Amino acid sequence: MPIEFYWVNFIMTFKRLAAPNILPPVAPEKPFQQTHHGYVLADEFHWLKDADYPDVKNTDILDYLNQENTYFKQVMQPHETLVETLFTEFKNREQPVETSVPWRENGFEYRWYFPENAEYRIWARTAVNTNNEQILLDENIESANTEFYTLSHLSISPNNRYMAWSVDDTGSERFTIYIKDLQDDCQLVEVITQTSGEIEWSQNSTGFFYTLVSEEWRPYQVQYHELHTAITRDKIIYTEQDQSYFVGIDKTQSAEFLLISTGSHTTNEVYIVPSASPLQPLELMAGREHNMQYDVDHAQGYFYIRTNDQHENFRIAKTAQNTPELKAWQTWITGSDTHYITGLVSFATYAAIELRVDGLAQIQIKPYQGEAHYIQFDETAFAAHIGNNPEFDPAFLRINYGSMITPNSVYDYHVNNQTLTLKKTQQIPSGYDKDQYITERLWAKAKDGAKIPISIVYKKGFIADGSRPMHLYGYGAYAMAMEPEFSKTALSLLDRGFSYAIAHIRGGDEMGYNWYTQGKLAQRQNTFSDFIDCAEYLIAEKYVSRGNISISGRSAGGELMGAVTVQNPDLWRSVILGVPFVDVLNTMLDDSLPLTPIEWPEWGNPLADKSDYELIASYSPYDNIKQQAYPPMMVTGGLNDPRVTYWEPAKWTAKMRKLKTDQHLLVMRMHMGAGHFSSSGRFARLKDDAEEFTFMLLAHGITA
Repeated sequence: MPIEFYWVNFIMTFKRLAAPNILPPVAPEKPFQQTHHGYVLADEFHWLKDADYPDVKNTDILDYLNQENTYFKQVMQPHETLVETLFTEFKNREQPVETSVPWRENGFEYRWYFPENAEYRIWARTAVNTNNEQILLDENIESANTEFYTLSHLSISPNNRYMAWSVDDTGSERFTIYIKDLQDDCQLVEVITQTSGEIEWSQNSTGFFYTLVSEEWRPYQVQYHELHTAITRDKIIYTEQDQSYFVGIDKTQSAEFLLISTGSHTTNEVYIVPSASPLQPLELMAGREHNMQYDVDHAQGYFYIRTNDQHENFRIAKTAQNTPELKAWQTWITGSDTHYITGLVSFATYAAIELRVDGLAQIQIKPYQGEAHYIQFDETAFAAHIGNNPEFDPAFLRINYGSMITPNSVYDYHVNNQTLTLKKTQQIPSGYDKDQYITERLWAKAKDGAKIPISIVYKKGFIADGSRPMHLYGYGAYAMAMEPEFSKTALSLLDRGFSYAIAHIRGGDEMGYNWYTQGKLAQRQNTFSDFIDCAEYLIAEKYVSRGNISISGRSAGGELMGAVTVQNPDLWRSVILGVPFVDVLNTMLDDSLPLTPIEWPEWGNPLADKSDYELIASYSPYDNIKQQAYPPMMVTGGLNDPRVTYWEPAKWTAKMRKLKTDQHLLVMRMHMGAGHFSSSGRFARLKDDAEEFTFMLLAHGITA
């Protein structure tokens, strides 16, 4: 239907989404309190945390969560037609049969593809210069008897004979590793459980490294498994004792070295070992006592190191492989106030460097001999990243590219003549005309004078007179940038007269590493204020009017949603809090949780520091809910979520129901068989999105 239809309908039904004549669940209140630094912290919904977590068996808790799910279904049932309409729109933008751009590695060409209307991928390979494709793994068969299925890694041994892959079938992000002999077409009896999912083979293909997670879900120990031997004989390579450090494994692009990295959000250290001699003693490059971050790659006898030891926006250092220690590092690319280096891959003859300039993700090519250059693109606002490049000396550099109006695309960049070859553009089977949409890069002014970038997209015919609805998205944490990328689902909003905007607020690293540090610890309020200031700017510029902005965010972005909802409830038409980290104070006080010690550098340690306690208490969304009117809210969670535990959205919903003074709708959808990332199938995820978009549209009076 034309935009005008939805606009008129919206104007005629301009009202909040009211609660239906169905009584919502009421969570019982049970007295609980704890005392820290002389402050008494009461929490009448503390009981929603199962004492046996991650094994949730408490019947009172499960009954309450199931009641909330029943209420959600009852509320949504009258609007099932709109859910199905949106789901059909989303599904029609997916290719029924989709395949990846093939990639070459070690004499084979690999690809994945979705069979027609399948939820999951099939992985396959073909020997170069042959036509005999071999099916490696069919996720649809593997997932047939599970509600949830996620493949983390699929890794082929260097001799091409063995395949190891890791799977999570609960959403708990505890992956099980399986091994198959591709030559004999048989699965090995060895099965490794409770891993982080990472797999790195030794050069001789006799075994691989993997990482175990603790009972609290902390990746803490690296082990080496030798094929055809019992798991009990696996060799412990490294154990991290510090509860605030997570361990990860990787391999250099040259494949000559295996890397073991252990670190927190602010500090790490890297150990190296030759992949040809995986059991020899590890060699440390730079220890954690230097209080810096760094990552490592290798090419032609040298290590290349991206590090923030001399500049907060990182430099790239270089050192001979026989002198990997910090004192031998020599600057190869200096740090810069204007160029924020975010990634590095060392190929045979050049390094590909990811960096941000004016907040935009770009790629620089730096030959080991010769001048550096940027890969050039026509659009003024975009995101470009290094793609899938398994080979050390490739004929081209594969990159990923997109913008808010350009569907995600895969290019091959030919370094020698600096030309791009388009290999694949995300197809929209139901139709998409890029020329019918407009994107802008806007700049809002924060209260302290900082300039905050905003990416916005809308359909031609959009009039900036304040009458149209808006969806505003934000995250703002962990130095994670929100890219101005294409969204297939957002088209359903744009075609109904919405604008869609992303606020690139502090806490992310869009404008450099300092942009991140200005949104953490004592400056955390900047993140919330920036989001509110972006909304105020968009209102002042008449892209939207006050009270006509629907907002959403997930995880730490859900914390953002909670904070701006309690701080400025009148600004928003509706709020979607996805797996929201809203119970910040209680979580940071609970050092038995897997993410608490490693999160202290991000939020502060209220257990040890009174000022940190006071700081977090001042903004923690759950603790700042008060008696007032709030906009309609939809809250989501996952029972098996190890990142934001299920009780955070549950407690938020329960306490909000108790204190809010309005009659606006508040619902919670708790996935009882999934984790942080909700449904795992490609169409099942779209159904989740359709429910959330339905909630948003109804808040704006749009019913079709």
